[in-house]
Amino acid sequence: SGLKLLHDGQNSIVDLIFVHGLTGDREKTWTAKDATAPWPKTLLPSKVPNARILTFGYDAYVSDWRGMVSKNRISNHAMNLLSSVASYREEEDTDNRPIVFICHSLGGLVCEDALATAQQRPEAHIKRVLNCSSGIVFLGTPHHGSGLAHWAESLAKAIGVLKQTNAKILAVLKSDSEVLERIQGNFHTMIRARNQNGLAPIEITCFYEELPLSGVGTVVPAHSAILPGYIPIGIRQNHMDMTKFYALDDPGFVAVTGEVRRWVKAL
Repeated sequence: SGLKLLHDGQNSIVDLIFVHGLTGDREKTWTAKDATAPWPKTLLPSKVPNARILTFGYDAYVSDWRGMVSKNRISNHAMNLLSSVASYREEEDTDNRPIVFICHSLGGLVCEDALATAQQRPEAHIKRVLNCSSGIVFLGTPHHGSGLAHWAESLAKAIGVLKQTNAKILAVLKSDSEVLERIQGNFHTMIRARNQNGLAPIEITCFYEELPLSGVGTVVPAHSAILPGYIPIGIRQNHMDMTKFYALDDPGFVAVTGEVRRWVKAL
């Protein structure tokens, strides 16, 4: 777990930081089926040559999936993300460089919680992570509705932890939709405050899955994966495969890198 360097570009001007989701892994989440290495390492550098590419790992195993979606668990990962990014960049003397986050599933909530937390923290090095954040790509991140209950249940089914729906488990998860609302509320408050303070807005694009996961269906439906006011783009894959690009002409790769390149050009 923690941050791992995948690639350092020539004269890098931006940090691209990947954050995996539930049951994910900092390298496997971003690695196509027959590939030997993750695409942020093999494919992305040719498209964004002036970027340093990092991937963040945290313990997100579904054996404890009910605990995973609890607020304090997400907060712990968010704080770890902040401190890992801050200390890595300080050590390399690159702590004023812009950051773009690319997040899958629960990783998007960890990122949102991290940036909302950074705004409320007194420490300068933590605040700097927020001030340097210039863009976020969300891939299948549930943003609203009681989506969290459905989502965690679907994932648990997908991985075979949950063979049938258990009313007690669903009750636990339904209460967790408040967690989702709280994270969203704090994130939007942070975005508004940033705009009011005259800081450059954070670019955001939301990608949603277009294909169902075998035996489970759609894990995060489009309406839950979209943030009002931001560009929504579909990826013709299921929830688990929407992060696994296999070639430079993979439509999902073209769409995601298109957004990132546009943002980096504007820096």
